[in-house]
Amino acid sequence: MNPPESSAIVSASNQVIVLREVWKTYRMGDQDVHALAGVDLEIERGSFWAISGPSGSGKSTMLNLLGCLDRPTSGEYTFEQSDIATTTDDQLSDLRLKHIGFVFQNFHLIPQLTVQENIELPLFYQGANPEETALRARALADRVGLADRLSHRPTELSGGQQQRVAIARALANDPSVILADEPTGNLDTATGNSIMSLLTELHGQGKTILMVTHEPDIAAYAQLQLLMRDGRIESITQSKPSPIGAPTP
Repeated sequence: MNPPESSAIVSASNQVIVLREVWKTYRMGDQDVHALAGVDLEIERGSFWAISGPSGSGKSTMLNLLGCLDRPTSGEYTFEQSDIATTTDDQLSDLRLKHIGFVFQNFHLIPQLTVQENIELPLFYQGANPEETALRARALADRVGLADRLSHRPTELSGGQQQRVAIARALANDPSVILADEPTGNLDTATGNSIMSLLTELHGQGKTILMVTHEPDIAAYAQLQLLMRDGRIESITQSKPSPIGAPTP
């Protein structure tokens, strides 16, 4: 059975994200532009979503909002039971650091740092023990198949390897949610498929993944596909069942 068009059916105790009548409005000259227009959405812990839509549909605004990089103009946004509207900037920064891992199309690695140092960054900002940080970075590099590249810098890696570093960095703080913005956009087909296999594996291990993509074959990897148009959710369809052991919307 497909989820309803406005939301996935979930139990309140297992919701990691809830949006209620969320609007995001920007002032452009003398006009208001509604990037999001009354969005209702519930994200269950352990689900895998692909967010798609034409240019200007609001999918990037949605991802920024979901990642707590922006706040709604009106409406309610709850992340891990925290009311984003009343959260201070410092609390929001702490929430992102502890609960959200980001994966970007352009990788956003620091070129002067090695693979290990790039993976360690979130733990460094959290003030983690240096020895434990190094051990976790090495374990994550091994997890994404880069144990032999720890001392390399981003310019010495292929695009696919750089994206694997970005995924390892996103996992450093063991976040509850991974946000991926066009994670295969700068990669060839074979490399893109390998990255999607890695994200699928993480989903199978219980991670909540929210991914923006304009590619239908990439969106098909997700458990649920959300189509946006004109700042609204046009449809939500379930493309595949949850992996064994993961919750089902």
